[in-house]
Amino acid sequence: MRKRRVLLLSEGFGTGHTRAAHAISKGISTLSPDIITKVLELGAFLHPTIAPMIFKAYRKTVINRPKLYSLLYRSQYNKSLNRVAQLALHRIFYAQTANVIEQLRPDVVISTHPFPSTVISRLKRIGLKIPLCTVITDYDAHGTWMSSGTNLYLVSTADVRDKLIAKGVAKQKIEVTGIPVHPDFWYKHNRKELLVELNLRDLPTVLVMGGGWGIMSSVEMLEYMVKWREQVQFILCLGDNEKAREELLENPVFRHPNIHVLGYTNQVHKLMDVADLLVTKPGGMTSTEAMAKKLPMLFYDAIPGQEEENLQYFIKNGIAEMIDGQETIAKWLNMLVSDKEEYEHRRRIFESSVNAYRPQRCVERILQFLDDAIEADRTRANA
Repeated sequence: MRKRRVLLLSEGFGTGHTRAAHAISKGISTLSPDIITKVLELGAFLHPTIAPMIFKAYRKTVINRPKLYSLLYRSQYNKSLNRVAQLALHRIFYAQTANVIEQLRPDVVISTHPFPSTVISRLKRIGLKIPLCTVITDYDAHGTWMSSGTNLYLVSTADVRDKLIAKGVAKQKIEVTGIPVHPDFWYKHNRKELLVELNLRDLPTVLVMGGGWGIMSSVEMLEYMVKWREQVQFILCLGDNEKAREELLENPVFRHPNIHVLGYTNQVHKLMDVADLLVTKPGGMTSTEAMAKKLPMLFYDAIPGQEEENLQYFIKNGIAEMIDGQETIAKWLNMLVSDKEEYEHRRRIFESSVNAYRPQRCVERILQFLDDAIEADRTRANA
């Protein structure tokens, strides 16, 4: 009997879309090991030379010209990609997509970025018969996520569902599942065991994440934060930004046994289990991973567009707090050091706000989507 196959398509604009695709892939393997999954950043797969240059230009625009990026984001907010843009995308970047589908023969396609959804939708209009599920990986519903060929939208919140409905998407095509995260974030690990494994001290611990997307614009904030280094342990994650990591290591302020400056790590799920507080930009994936771990968050430097919407959602629902100057930092670090009762009170409030999120739900719904697609195909074959 032929094994069931799921093709997951993403793009490299930021890291969250592809992380979500890999999270779904690993989640499917965890719940149904017999299913074959394949993750592709479609543009990079088809154009391995050109795509990285485009992604680099996008990243520079977001970091260096945030107002321009915000203007572009807002100007297209209620619009799906028009036919001219769809045709240009197809001819320039995705002309071979039909060949990829034919070779891999998936039963369903799952898209975690608007561009693959648009491309598959176009192929469906000219004859491709394959169910398409679009997983929206932010806490907002930009118009570019809408595509005519999407059979099912899986979204983060009821607010996102309502925004899609207001944009003309049929209500029965949308389900609220939350954003998927890797199974490593589905459960908590034993903190004492992790402290030994990671060579960390049993102290109040603050995890700071940001990498190349802005943490080095907040060095003053970091220097103020680590004034508590005698009583608080700090783990600073710089991702693949090795230059930023070297700059911090050269700064004497950050040379202390209770300060750990890390580059790229695949241990974030463990670091979140050790931490008492996360300081981060409000990216959709990182914020959702922290929510799965029930870890309180402080936000800084939201990128205009998606991250601003993420920030508003988390703050409105009592899941995070925006850093509003040094006072916010001092309040939380003093709680960790000398007012544990108040910290635990706030953490309980936070946990009650995130209890509705069940991280397996998105993958479970995708498995149902796959089963429904195979059953529909079988019914057609027997008709």
